[in-house]
Amino acid sequence: MKRFKYHFEPKSGWINDPNGLIYFKRKYHAFFQHNPKEPKWGPMHWGHAVSDDLINWTELPIVLYPDMPYENGEGCFSGSAIEKDGKLYLFYTSVARGNKQTQSVAISEDGINFKKYDGNPVIRHFPPSGSKDFRDPKVSLIDGKYYMVIGSGKGKTGKVLLYTSENLLEWKYLGVLYENADFGKIYECPDFFKLGNDYVLMFSKMISDINKTQFIIGDFDGRNFYPKSYSAPEYGPQFYAPQTFLDNKGRRILIGWFYDWNKQPEPDLNYAGALTIPRELDIIGGKIRMFPVEEAYGLLTTSDEFVEISENKAIFHGADLPEPLCYNGKIDSVHILRDEKAIEVFINRGEISYSYWITEVNNK
Repeated sequence: MKRFKYHFEPKSGWINDPNGLIYFKRKYHAFFQHNPKEPKWGPMHWGHAVSDDLINWTELPIVLYPDMPYENGEGCFSGSAIEKDGKLYLFYTSVARGNKQTQSVAISEDGINFKKYDGNPVIRHFPPSGSKDFRDPKVSLIDGKYYMVIGSGKGKTGKVLLYTSENLLEWKYLGVLYENADFGKIYECPDFFKLGNDYVLMFSKMISDINKTQFIIGDFDGRNFYPKSYSAPEYGPQFYAPQTFLDNKGRRILIGWFYDWNKQPEPDLNYAGALTIPRELDIIGGKIRMFPVEEAYGLLTTSDEFVEISENKAIFHGADLPEPLCYNGKIDSVHILRDEKAIEVFINRGEISYSYWITEVNNK
């Protein structure tokens, strides 16, 4: 069976959340949760790939192994990357036995070889407003200050916890940035960033409906976040744990995990999972839109056998879907990116998007 043409996937093993997305030393870097031994969830490592154009990726050696006492449980969970003084810092959740989740950091001069900080974990315990589900640190430079958001939950209410630091090694807890039981009991893979004059909070929801990634646009005073509008433009169903970064062209780019995690890997493959095509984010009419980066324009088409389009409706169907996915509303444009296993569909230049993985596609 042929591999993907357009979406990055590992040479072997399991891939899920994209981590540490960054433009560093004239390369795009994508790290990712990775079990190198089997095409299924297992002890987490950090895989690594680089690209010059966001389309063609080269897989490099693993950068994080679960080789320290504070990560001797399930390993090195998701996190993020940031550059400071010419060095690349990787922040990740270190998971010790008993599911003890703490936050740690590894540092590199070249973006290839990393050394774990001797003072790890840099955050050793969840705060009283959080819980043992305490993971996925995303570090950003916002208005000249370093902030970290961490996903958590307590009392059946999902929470995003906020920290700040001056040196990336000593972190001060500021409190709960956002909480809402309507979006699930635990938030994963939070991201907090500035887009234009607005501030955007993004997180993945551990609930059963198809809208698994929430965007909230609001104001921020350095400690408190004031929501103004809510949107969930990605309807899935095989899309989760996205992360964003700012590239050297000033674009806010998002990449997500792309896989049907309820599906068993094909028996003749030794790998499972992929990353979505990189998407550029924008705010139009108070809502987030995401559309493939310019480098992918040449891969887009306007029709496909799995997509039926009329003036006010689009229907997406395939053998693996229990029922067709339908979009009802005015349609000005449809762009489709399809390869041998999956389809990403963008309506009205990213007002709504669908990412789905269909066995029937594999056999075409």
